[in-house]
Amino acid sequence: MTLALDRIAPAPAAPAPLSLAGLSRDRLIAALADAGVPERERRMRATQLWHWIYLRGATSFDEMTNVSKHLRAHLADAYTLARPEIVVEQVSQDGTRKWLLRLPAETPGERPHEVETVYIPESDRGTLCVSSQVGCTLNCSFCHTGTQRLVRNLTAAEIVAQVLVARDRLGDYPGRARATGPGLPTEGDRLVTNIVFMGMGEPLYAYDSVAEAIEILSDGDGLGLGKRRITVSTSGIVPEIERLGREVGPMLAISLHAVRDDLRDVLVPINKKYPIAALIEACRTYPAASNAKRITFEYVMLKGVNDSPADAKALVKLLEGVPAKINLIPFNPWPGTKYECSDWETIERFSDIVFRAGYASPVRTPRGRDILAACGQLKSETEKLSARERLALRAMAAAAE
Repeated sequence: MTLALDRIAPAPAAPAPLSLAGLSRDRLIAALADAGVPERERRMRATQLWHWIYLRGATSFDEMTNVSKHLRAHLADAYTLARPEIVVEQVSQDGTRKWLLRLPAETPGERPHEVETVYIPESDRGTLCVSSQVGCTLNCSFCHTGTQRLVRNLTAAEIVAQVLVARDRLGDYPGRARATGPGLPTEGDRLVTNIVFMGMGEPLYAYDSVAEAIEILSDGDGLGLGKRRITVSTSGIVPEIERLGREVGPMLAISLHAVRDDLRDVLVPINKKYPIAALIEACRTYPAASNAKRITFEYVMLKGVNDSPADAKALVKLLEGVPAKINLIPFNPWPGTKYECSDWETIERFSDIVFRAGYASPVRTPRGRDILAACGQLKSETEKLSARERLALRAMAAAAE
């Protein structure tokens, strides 16, 4: 099911008033200072805002009943609690949900950009896949997102706002009516239980925003998602891996996909800069890794490319001594790709070799394929819309001649 809430090409717009939704505690305090709140009150007021924005999901200052009417009115004059605009909402047959989100313009005259966010429900958990960049710069040859040019990094607030949008749509706040439908979690009191930075972009190229967002998401007085429930996936930006583990400490996932440099240079071109040996050494010394916090290695199964028994045995040897689990990902097709998914028997044979070597090797069930929400399929339609808009302008000009 697709809900097209707005499918008109976005026009350049003036920057919207600052939204407090998605800001860190320090940024909330700064916003209160700009609004003229006395210094002695700022930290307490920021704590109140934090509670209402992140724990209660407030979308209006009027909901903040323990904040004075005068301050609520003052804040409403200066700020908003707006989330990114939902342009399109799609619901897969398996319950996966994908939102195309339009971000407010940052500067006067800027065309608003769009990113995609995906919610993957299971009976005992709900995983939200968030984007960290508009587009991507890595050009991984099997990934649809990699065909879209990089525009910019997202801010921490824009990353956190994706979580707020998902929780809004799912009713995932105390006292709210929870969403119903196929595949939604039936256990626990939360629908969004895990966050994965596996959407559009390379998270470690947006390190500062990602680190700040994780601190907001994991704060126990707000969203309260522990760092063992937050996973950052990287294609292998080696210098930032150690820093991520030392400064932030989330779970780590590596988009590996090949065991030989010559092949990985093609599949994941960043490998030319940070080859496999350097990447594995960074994983071996990742400060947050342990047997209880294993590193996940993602391996997309490409027919006749990287799926032989020899590849499986080389993978086992490569990861020796690394606390690891291996996610085998059936390739998810997208328009124009040259790759095919490995046959199921081939995937099972590969998995058996890895499993017998002592590694967990689950085969990830493809989710949301029918709405292009599966791994490697994300790509916003901003560029397509811009091209369509240009064609429309040309047609109008031709008609006027």
